[in-house]
Amino acid sequence: MKTIKKMHTHKSYKITMLNFNYQHGFSLLEIFIALIIGLVILTGVLSIFIGMRTTLNETSSYGELQENGRFAISVLSDDLIRQDFWGDYTGTISLANIHPVPSSPIGECIGGGVNNGTFPLADGHFRTLWGETVSSSSILSGCRNDAKINSDILQLKRAISTPLNLEAGNTAGTGRYYLITNINNGAIFSPGTVPNIDNGRVWEYQHHIYYVREEVQGSNTVPVLMQGQLANTFSFSPIIDGIDIIRFEYGVDTDIDPTDTGYGTVNAYIPADNMTNALWDKAASRIIAVKIYVLARAIQQDKKYENTNVYQLGSFTYTANDNYRRLLFSSTITLYNASIDVW
Repeated sequence: MKTIKKMHTHKSYKITMLNFNYQHGFSLLEIFIALIIGLVILTGVLSIFIGMRTTLNETSSYGELQENGRFAISVLSDDLIRQDFWGDYTGTISLANIHPVPSSPIGECIGGGVNNGTFPLADGHFRTLWGETVSSSSILSGCRNDAKINSDILQLKRAISTPLNLEAGNTAGTGRYYLITNINNGAIFSPGTVPNIDNGRVWEYQHHIYYVREEVQGSNTVPVLMQGQLANTFSFSPIIDGIDIIRFEYGVDTDIDPTDTGYGTVNAYIPADNMTNALWDKAASRIIAVKIYVLARAIQQDKKYENTNVYQLGSFTYTANDNYRRLLFSSTITLYNASIDVW
């Protein structure tokens, strides 16, 4: 019995040693294969991540372009659609029927023509709507010297369309100019006592100017839509970044006789640089519509993107040759106050 026990014990020991000899790790070849597989998987994941990030950046850039371009169209459209609104007055704005008027405000910007300041003068037709294509950075009789060449200026004057609760003899608040009118005449006045106009109502008087300039922001140059606004003085401020070019075409109706067949319809859309003094002064025509073109540009460059697109802003062709994304927006606005003869 003892002998058998020893032999059994010895045999068990041998078996234990045999099992221990078969336990081992990965070979060098297996490690390299695992590393290669892991690298392939990692490369795929990184490729997907980079692709998603690129798509996100592109989507974000185009979303910003959409927002800026549509906002610019909205601002310009809202101003133009109310162009030539003069409260209750139904005639043509001139010193003959709208008087007295204040002296020129501080910082006044004067457009082209003999009567194109903030308030009407005795000489010539008072231009309530006017524009031109920028050929020099100095514009509006030297009022501004930072305009972007080949973009347009738009200048308009009108009354803000909500009447104020002021009567003759009341005191109008500071910081604004005002218009009081009835259907036949009126007056423009600075802050102070409201003039006496029979059955007159008071409105805020406004003079707006739009143009594009370029601003340096860090290491980048950004085009910006500027707005000039009349308060107690005339001042400018940037309102929308990333607006590269604005252009306008003016819809002219040359059939000014109401009995003409084509009366009340646009005969031609004319770009600002082709508009004549006679057209601006409405000597034998009316401006009854405006086409707006807005070219929005991304704020930042994308070095992986090359823009060689051609953009058509009415009669003006713009060819890009850089790394900025762009979107073109357009709209046509009917100038109801210029088209309607009887209220």
